[in-house]
Amino acid sequence: MTERQFAGALAIAVIGMLAAIGLPLSSEPAMALYGRPLPLTATLAAAALFAAAGLLPPVWSIAAGFAGVVIGCAMSLDLLGDPAIAGNAAFGFWLPVLATWLAAGLCVTRLANLRPRDNAVARTVNLAIPLLFGAMVIYLWEVAVRGFGVPAVLMPSPGATAVRFVHSLPMLWADFVQTFILGMLTGYVIGCGAGFMVALIAHRYRFLGQGLLPIGNFVSALPIVGIAPIMVMWFGFDWPSKAAVVAIITFFPMLVNTLAGLAAAGHIERDLMRSYGAGHAQTLGKLYLPAAMPFIFNALKINSTLAFIGAIVAEFFGTPTQGIGFRISIEAGRMALDVVWAEITLAAIAGMAFYGIVALAERATTFWHPSYRT
Repeated sequence: MTERQFAGALAIAVIGMLAAIGLPLSSEPAMALYGRPLPLTATLAAAALFAAAGLLPPVWSIAAGFAGVVIGCAMSLDLLGDPAIAGNAAFGFWLPVLATWLAAGLCVTRLANLRPRDNAVARTVNLAIPLLFGAMVIYLWEVAVRGFGVPAVLMPSPGATAVRFVHSLPMLWADFVQTFILGMLTGYVIGCGAGFMVALIAHRYRFLGQGLLPIGNFVSALPIVGIAPIMVMWFGFDWPSKAAVVAIITFFPMLVNTLAGLAAAGHIERDLMRSYGAGHAQTLGKLYLPAAMPFIFNALKINSTLAFIGAIVAEFFGTPTQGIGFRISIEAGRMALDVVWAEITLAAIAGMAFYGIVALAERATTFWHPSYRT
């Protein structure tokens, strides 16, 4: 995006903010921004910052733009505290919201186009972009739900979900331990470990690989809703049945990726190891496993999401009186959607954190890989 395009788009945001001053905020025609000193001042301040952002150098324009976005967001959320506006918002309310959203998108775009020379600054920018984008999505979700008056039984606002999340921390922790630590993590270790060990054996004895891959493909195609009740009958209602489901789900991706990684070593490298008189164990440790590491971590990252999904879905088919899947199923039947979204938030945070840990371990282990070279 060129400087002229950026300034022109911000000018549209400024016009939108100023045009909203005389428009009604709700169905009551007399309710407008010009009759409210604080929202009017906030709107003018945000419009001034958007206008300044279109004229300043890149870094200062981003700072001014985001300052205007913060003011615009705070203004719209404050207006939603009025019962006459919440659930009955008119065009005078939505126009500054859209202008703020446009300015935020432009600032995030410009931030993404920055190319800092300092590595620390570059990492900070790369972290800030998804955080800012996610914050704007949550803001629009909050404003849309409250502005249109969406019933809580259909879609609770992020604010209501956050309040429920904070007030339900003991229950959420018990559900987290049951689903993530006992069921998912145990099955993840068993499934990935078994897939890795079988891949080593299948790589050593080719006929095993040819025989196991079709079987593994068959098992991986089995639906969770089909194997979960069977595992419950075999291992009971507690976490071992969920761990068994997760182990089955994660076994095949690890097997396939590890076999592909072990076969990634080139002929020249293998001939070199043979010329040195290296045995199979030495070749495995010095050549095959290092070449397979990116593939192995790829399987670990894939399984980090599959395992969590499998553990949650398996809890729908029989579990003790705790667990994320159990809580979602029970509270959805009670129409307590704020609790359901709190559990979904917990699952999303835990899943992202676990994926991040695996990604950090990958970076520390395979730092030599070309994808990490700067």
